[in-house]
Amino acid sequence: MNANETVTSQAQPAGKTLPFQAEVQELLHLVVHSLYSNPEIFLRELISNASDANDKLRFEAATNPELYEGSGELKIWVDYDKAAGTITVRDNGIGMSETEVIENLGTIARSGTKAFFRNLSGDAQKDSLLIGQFGVGFYSAFIVADSVTVRTRKAGLPPESGVEWRCTLSGDEASAYSVASLTRAERGTEVILHLKEEARDFLSRWRLTELIHKYSEHILWPILMPKEEWDKEKGEYRRTGEWEQVNQGTALWARAKSEITDEEYRNFYRHVAHDFDEPLAWLHAKVEGKHEYTLLLYLPKHAPFDLWDPKPSHGVKLYVKRVFIMEDAERLLPHYLRFVRGVVDAADLPLNVSREMLQEAKALDAIRGGITKRVLGLLEQLAKNEPEKYATFWKAFGRVLKEGIGEDHANREKIAALLRFVSTASEGDEPTVSLDDYLARMKEGQTKIYYLTADSLAAARHSPHLELFKKKGIEVLLLTDRIDEWWTGYLTEYQGKPLVSVTRGADEIEALDDAEKTAVESAAKTHDATLKRLEEALKGKVKAVRPSARLTESPACLVVEEGGMTLHLKRILEAAGQKAPAVEPVLEVNVDHPLFARAASSEGDAFAEWAQLLYEEALLAEGGALEDPAGFVKRVNRLLVG
Repeated sequence: MNANETVTSQAQPAGKTLPFQAEVQELLHLVVHSLYSNPEIFLRELISNASDANDKLRFEAATNPELYEGSGELKIWVDYDKAAGTITVRDNGIGMSETEVIENLGTIARSGTKAFFRNLSGDAQKDSLLIGQFGVGFYSAFIVADSVTVRTRKAGLPPESGVEWRCTLSGDEASAYSVASLTRAERGTEVILHLKEEARDFLSRWRLTELIHKYSEHILWPILMPKEEWDKEKGEYRRTGEWEQVNQGTALWARAKSEITDEEYRNFYRHVAHDFDEPLAWLHAKVEGKHEYTLLLYLPKHAPFDLWDPKPSHGVKLYVKRVFIMEDAERLLPHYLRFVRGVVDAADLPLNVSREMLQEAKALDAIRGGITKRVLGLLEQLAKNEPEKYATFWKAFGRVLKEGIGEDHANREKIAALLRFVSTASEGDEPTVSLDDYLARMKEGQTKIYYLTADSLAAARHSPHLELFKKKGIEVLLLTDRIDEWWTGYLTEYQGKPLVSVTRGADEIEALDDAEKTAVESAAKTHDATLKRLEEALKGKVKAVRPSARLTESPACLVVEEGGMTLHLKRILEAAGQKAPAVEPVLEVNVDHPLFARAASSEGDAFAEWAQLLYEEALLAEGGALEDPAGFVKRVNRLLVG
């Protein structure tokens, strides 16, 4: 489109008026009443949407060139009209059909609004920075406009398939919008904002250009504005009838690192990640060899709202020779690194590559492997040289990184070195202990790494399974994320040292000296009759009853044999609605505890009560739930009184 071309649209018969989805009404109310403290975000969001529309057309046209309709030069236009009080943002990208207009502008198809509301802090300045992350950036137009008109036509559809969408605020509220057909010769979308009186300071080239440089400088597509020259006679700027580019419109990643400032890196991150906080760290490199590619990748400071969605948005964009191919190219990075944002520009992939072809592209396997190692290398550098930054990363993405233990066998040891834990030797509740830290503090003769999984840190710290380890001064890692039960099944050893749960059988405990082992064997013989009576009383609930080597204070605990499912994992599976196999644990008893002595001296129903009490106490200490809490209370009361 040149300077003299205009968008030709001819209105058709009156359309229809539709109500907004309730969540959209709530969002519009929030935008108008709460986010006004940072009104300039409207332009960055509309330009970002226009850029996405151009990207999508480029991707679709790779396999369907007819969508270009004879014009493959993609641009974005920003214009203003002081007399009319309007600002227009226009693109010649993919455009929308009527159905897409209703879906995208009248409803929130991806639960973006709900997620947006959940993440609000109450600080209007901070909350306004969230709006682009949640797919609701278009509505920021109502911060500055009391009426918005959208005219669009989807690429490939006939001119008469154009659509006009209108919405006007009424007393700072909007409950409905109208949709009408129109004839539109050009594909793409234009958004016309009818500004509120208090927002008319945006009606200047200087102000709009300032915002473009601030937020959209490195968008790949040219952003054009009417060219203006100073008229000495009239003492004002006048338009020349030409358009000129006001952003760099170049691929930042293609420039030499020495030519790019930190602020330029940060600004590009805000664009590519739809996150207007600063990145935690970034990685910019050109890789040469069998496969040539350039990468510019970022680590965010905080987790995006869709981190746990099956298909998160705003991931890594794939370019081929600076031509956009697709967004969220999942094969560029393994799933456990889905928090990474940025771009990868490959030199030896075909320009018409599709998602299906990517599944078969062997070159991509090599690129993926190289990118993965570089991201893990960046994390290693942060962990070693900037521990405070790494602590921020771990708080946001630690649980996600743990997925890599099971997903990425080739890099399992590297990922394991990046894990952080709370342990019985650490101060406070923040996870700061690495496996290497643990190895450096191991007792002389210790050959195993011990850990305990629990529902909470408090439950872990007070677990009876730790009593012997505390007595011996042996460090135990305390794992409280649900995923910990999963990844510990894959990481069986680290640096040649086996990882062992302290809830496993006595054979796994190497902390016992010969005298203690002899004492346990002697106790088994001395109390053989009582132990057998306990087994009989608890038949169907426990596999066996035996003297405990690990208890010093508690009367009893439950353990599982090597290879068996832990009770903690069983509870997690059942809470997730999955069927878990039956688990018969072993009841270990402290034969020196008064409660064991009371049980041993009892007969008949009283003995059965004591046996049940020992089992239920052990189950509660382990984190389990009682089948009959009321019965437990009555049993305790009877035994206390009697």
